[in-house]
Order: sequence, then structure tokens, then C-alpha cells
Amino acid sequence: MIYGPEHQEIIRSLSKFIDQEINPYVDEWEAEGQFPAHDLFKKMGAQGFLGVCKPEKFGGMGLDYSYSLAVSETLGRINCGAVPMAIGVQTDMATPALALHGSDYVRENFLSPAVSGDYVACIGVSEPSAGSDVAGIKSSAKKEGDDYIINGQKMWITNGIQADIMIMLVNTSDGSMHSSKSLIVVPMDTPGITVARKLDKLGMRSSDTAQLYFEDVRVPQKNLIGEEGMGFTYQMQQFQEERLWAAGAGLYPLEKTINDTIDYTRSREAFGKSLLDNQYIHFRLAELKTEVELLRSLTYRAVAEYMEGGDVTMLASMAKLKVGRLAREISDACLQYYGGMGFMNETPISRQFRDGRLWSIGGGADEVMLGIICKYMETLPQKRRG
Repeated sequence: MIYGPEHQEIIRSLSKFIDQEINPYVDEWEAEGQFPAHDLFKKMGAQGFLGVCKPEKFGGMGLDYSYSLAVSETLGRINCGAVPMAIGVQTDMATPALALHGSDYVRENFLSPAVSGDYVACIGVSEPSAGSDVAGIKSSAKKEGDDYIINGQKMWITNGIQADIMIMLVNTSDGSMHSSKSLIVVPMDTPGITVARKLDKLGMRSSDTAQLYFEDVRVPQKNLIGEEGMGFTYQMQQFQEERLWAAGAGLYPLEKTINDTIDYTRSREAFGKSLLDNQYIHFRLAELKTEVELLRSLTYRAVAEYMEGGDVTMLASMAKLKVGRLAREISDACLQYYGGMGFMNETPISRQFRDGRLWSIGGGADEVMLGIICKYMETLPQKRRG
């Protein structure tokens, strides 16, 4: 897959926006533990960055998914992992099912303001006892008149402190785990919603993350996305875009980490020569650079097949697995070459080390990705030997 002139124009525009509106403030936001989502998203929405693949009828650009990949790659230029992640939740994690399966009512009232940046969105799947085990969630929605009455709790919710809406996965029946769930749009100012606490995280410091309680929260049944009982299926579809987004968003930070380490080890002398003159270090960085390019090829292939309507669950899971593994491997290796300076918060590699650790946990842990890959491997045709 090759980016054309239209992709390049979006990349240039978004890069300029990042340089002017985000990177100058990242250190301040990291220190404060939160970035101003409403202000930033409104500016991004005004330039179309929050809806490149969303329907034009509801404020989007109506472009194909390759443009979402171009955006996710470019967001990697932000000097932290937290702000890109929060934007990705808005564009590729909370709203894909809303855009694809939502009625005109929910798309007009909730997708349009998410695309324009008037609403901050979050996705409500994980719970204290059900992180990667999506089928095991306990939150429920019972019908009463024209409403759903929602009870339960959600955990590790990115944008949860500032969100205006949650796309919430809940049990709407007592059927099988895979056919009992529905996705419902829940306005976050609805009575009965309590922010239990803002979570204190190892990394992703400028992204607000919440634990939330729902007690007799009354939401109109017309806020249902698609068909009742199809929520698990819709969420699995959303995970494909979430995992492709994660792989794309990791490419630039991984590449930059290597390049920054090359610059540092070239200028840093030890035992009478630059660290980069040590063949072991030079060769190791070359190996890591090769791994990033292989991840790029895998991600581009998966996106190309996704655009053709293919089931890329296995490829997306592979890309998600690999970006998480590389985030850990590259940041750890490169931090080592910085020596004592790598252990200082003032050095960008330390932030990459902390932020990158989430890639192997959020959006499905490595072990979940391996399980998905194994299931798909079992269905592949086996070639005869002989």
C-alpha cells in the first residue's frame, strides 16, 4: 500500500497541527496528569481529523480506511503515548460500530458531535473482573417502559473523566455469553453514573483513565446501536480497527526511538570512541530497525485486506501482538544504551519505556492475541507432505 497525494496532504496538515497545538504542551499535560480533551478535540474536529472515515452525512470525510491508518501513523509524532491513545479511542475504538450499525437517530445525536469534537467519547467494555475476557462482563441493562435501566461498573476507561458519551457493552438478556450483549450509547451526565476514581498509571500520564459505577442509570432504548444481542459481534468488529490503529500508531514512535538512540550513541563517547562505534550496538539497532519495517509491512497488508472486505482478525492480532512486543523490546534496548540518562524522566526514552508498556496489555493482552492467532491457525488448510 502506497500513500497518494490526498494521504500526504492529510499527513502534512495533521503534522503541522501536532507541531503547533499538541507537542508544545505535552510536558505540561503529562505533569498535570490530564490533557484538555474538549479543547483539543474541538480543534481537531474543525479540521476533519476525527472523522476521516466516517460518513459524510454525519460530518465525516467518507474516505476509506487507509486514511485512518495515515492519521494513526501521524499521531505517533506526538511526544507521548497518552494523547494519541485518547484520540484513537475517539476515532477507532468507541465510534466504528456507532458509524456502521447505528440508526440515523444515534448517529445524528452522538456520532456527529463526536466527529466535530463537540463530544468526547469513551468505550465501556473492561470491568474489574473482565478485562480481556469480554464475554465475561457483568454490567446489565434491563428494559423498563421505553428505557434501559443500567447497573454495573467499568474499569480502565480511557477518556472516562472527561467523556460526554460512553459506547457501553452490557448484558441485555440471560442468553449465551456471545448473544446476550448489546452496545448502548450512554450520555455521561445521566443520573446514577459515578466516577469512582481517576486511576494513577505507570505511563500514559496525560490521558485520564477512570473507574465508573452505574446505578439504575436510565437510558432510552433508542440509544441502542444496531440490533439487541449483537453487541459482542459488533465489539469484535471494533477490535479489528482498534488493533490496526494501535499497530499504525506505534510505527513512528518505534522508529524515532531507534533514530534518537543512534544520535545519542554517536555523540556519546566511552573508552575513547563513540558508543555507536561499538559493533554490537550498531548491529542491534539495525536489527530493531528491520523489525519495525516488518511490522509496517504486516500492518499495511492487513489494512489493504480490510479495505477489500476481508476478515483480518488474525493479521490484526499479529500486528497488535508485534507492536506490543517491539514497544517493550526497543524501548528496553535503547534505554540501556542511554545508560544513567535513560533512567531520568527528562530523557524522552524513559517516557517511551513507560507508555509503550501498555501496548501489550490494552486492547487485548498479548496472550489474547496469541489465542486468537492459534484459533485461526487451526482453521487454515494443511498442506500434505510427501
